[in-house]
Amino acid sequence: MAMVAGVFASGVAQAEPGVTAGMIRVGTIQDLSGPIAMLGAPIRDGMLLRFEEANARGGVHGRTLELHAEDSGYDPKRAVLATRKLLSRDKVFAFVGNLGTPVVMASMPLALDAGRPHLFPFSPHQATYSPLHPLKFQLFAPYQDYMSAAVREMLTRGGYQRVGLLFQDDDYGHEVKKGVEAGLAQRGLTLVEAVGYKRGATDFASQIARLRAADCDLVVLATVVRETVASVAEARKTGWTVDMLVTASGYSAQTHALGGAAVEGLYGVSVMPLPYAEGANSALADWIGRYRQRFGAAPNIWSAMGYNVADVFIQGLEAAGPELTASRFVAAMETVHTTRDFFGSPEYRFSKTDHLGNRVGRLARIENGRWALISDYLE
Repeated sequence: MAMVAGVFASGVAQAEPGVTAGMIRVGTIQDLSGPIAMLGAPIRDGMLLRFEEANARGGVHGRTLELHAEDSGYDPKRAVLATRKLLSRDKVFAFVGNLGTPVVMASMPLALDAGRPHLFPFSPHQATYSPLHPLKFQLFAPYQDYMSAAVREMLTRGGYQRVGLLFQDDDYGHEVKKGVEAGLAQRGLTLVEAVGYKRGATDFASQIARLRAADCDLVVLATVVRETVASVAEARKTGWTVDMLVTASGYSAQTHALGGAAVEGLYGVSVMPLPYAEGANSALADWIGRYRQRFGAAPNIWSAMGYNVADVFIQGLEAAGPELTASRFVAAMETVHTTRDFFGSPEYRFSKTDHLGNRVGRLARIENGRWALISDYLE
């Protein structure tokens, strides 16, 4: 309790930042111009749609939600500047859905030091929920947990013996590497090759050549969408048809839209089903229509996850009551237990001792030009 008291003590004698009688200001840091802008813009739009829907119904306890989105360009230095702006100029109440592990690792300490809730970042890094901190909450299954489980499932299915890894050489890639190594260790195996690349890379010829020379029979990809497509395409161009498994960062309709035939058969990890219009339930179909009407484009998995994080945030606000403070919000979030929604997302549950809402993912595969779920939730 001493930690909680210390975090919130600075706000006792002053108005709560980002909260007025009629409005709540919320900050989010996305890549809107850099190598993963194809993720950042849909996340922002999904969040915005959910906020606008809440506002149309009168807001939350009479307060409308105001989203302040800043562009990091997937650059940690720019993310720090964006965080400082959101804290000092915009005075946001909370940070919701910040995108990218390098961005989150650089910006999260500033938010926490300022006493602002840091919620549901698109970076399932262990540091986003552990060690337990009153202001840190995470929805998404951690890289280490779900990649360990996914690797073990792949070994069971395919009998692979020589597993290699292509990883982004930063906090994201290294966190995935830990999960892959843990899964292999449980089966008495180790990585036969691990090859890194720098953020924003476009040429993967040398990395694929090294993995092929190591005679890998399964390659795990700690990549994002563009790099997933480029690395798989490079392998196929050279005639190498090795099985590949990508993290949830590559589980996107954009992957098969950009990769075409080259990515057919690619395995991936799903932490939430893709919102395909074909075969959608009525509630999902209605949401797809609302999104199209608002933004003039079809939604994707990142749009759905942006909407999802905004919805869970709103559930926390509703539970906190009309006298909103960071401390009341945290206490309310620790009681939130969501139900399965029309997206098919998992249930999220938080408590006083656990701020991680979900620990599991599912295995998927690109079949006939779209992702198909091929397993239940992996433990």
